[in-house]
Amino acid sequence: MLGLFRAVMPKEDRFFELFAQHAAILVAGAKALQDLMQGGEGVEAASGRVYQHEEEADEITRQVMGAVRRSFITPFDRSDIQDLTTSLDDAIDQMRKTAKVVSLFEVKTFEPQMREMAAIIVQAAELTVQAVALLPDMRKNAHRLTELAVKVTQIEEQADQMYDQGRKALFLAHRASDPMTFIVGVDIYSHLEKVVDRFEDVANRISGIVVEQV
Repeated sequence: MLGLFRAVMPKEDRFFELFAQHAAILVAGAKALQDLMQGGEGVEAASGRVYQHEEEADEITRQVMGAVRRSFITPFDRSDIQDLTTSLDDAIDQMRKTAKVVSLFEVKTFEPQMREMAAIIVQAAELTVQAVALLPDMRKNAHRLTELAVKVTQIEEQADQMYDQGRKALFLAHRASDPMTFIVGVDIYSHLEKVVDRFEDVANRISGIVVEQV
């Protein structure tokens, strides 16, 4: 009877599949954000792609939360599953907020540090994909998962430096002639920096799960 009961319950692997799908969406969203930061006539289309990927991520989140409620067996603690899913979703949500600011203020040109931050956001997303792929056998992969978390933290530190450098450059360039450009630019920098922070949150959440399980 127990075997039959287990057979009709969602399989543990389903969660890992959903995590992998979620992480892949983050990469797609990050690349769309990177394209957006190239500016020009492609801004609107790139913004639309960010919005689309955010909606796809929301659907994955709904599936995970539903599976948590229905599942008899989960691969690790239910609250950790929910928190990891929320962290992943927060990253793409912040990308959408960044795209929204760009659309709201009709920005078409972007500073070099903005483009650099967008590039390292893609790196953080790709590291997240690697980490999520290792979760099904996290005991075996604990050391590598730790290495990936450290790399994401290093990326976050790089983003902080770019954030400061970019704001300083904006201030020097526009403090007297165009304060509105400075204000909007700082807002964009702030959102980009928060995207990287959300990826660090994902890395920290994965590290916490590994510590609990290994």
